[in-house]
Amino acid sequence: MLTVNEYFDGKVKSLGLNNSTGKNTVGVMDIGDYEFGTSTVEYMTVVSGALNVLLPDAKDWKVFAAGETFIVAANRKFQLKVSEQTAYLCRYE
Repeated sequence: MLTVNEYFDGKVKSLGLNNSTGKNTVGVMDIGDYEFGTSTVEYMTVVSGALNVLLPDAKDWKVFAAGETFIVAANRKFQLKVSEQTAYLCRYE
């Protein structure tokens, strides 16, 4: 079954699915600053646009562009600065 998720007053939206690769979401983010928490390991791939990311325990922000992936461990928080509308794919393990 597909799931629909909405966060931050509709500025982040995603569709969730389960298939042969496991649990995934495909979504979009509007311009803004966000903090997310994980409950599993998350593999986040930028599909279009870019995400400026502060990973857990990192001191410096890093920009991930289309086609690039970052990984966040389970039970951690990470921050995002989005300067243009961006699409992403997130795979959960």
